[in-house]
Amino acid sequence: MEMQDLLLRYFGTVDLAEVGPGALPAGIDRMLVDLGLERDRARRFALWTLLYMLDSAPDLDVAFEDPADRDAARNMMDMIAAAEPD
Repeated sequence: MEMQDLLLRYFGTVDLAEVGPGALPAGIDRMLVDLGLERDRARRFALWTLLYMLDSAPDLDVAFEDPADRDAARNMMDMIAAAEPD
């Protein structure tokens, strides 16, 4: 899944600055529902990553059954933290 595809699907735009105040929580809610229903590991990871970037991701033990997926998510979190300015 491409990040742009996710943004278009859940928010109707690839620019989050264009998302109205009520549309952001609604899109996040839809993403959380889809995350719970999704069985494809790669798609789950993509959904979880966008939710993480929007500060709305569920805990790793809730989102991922497979320890390898949890480790990958932790690595992604570390990479995002390292890229953030001090």
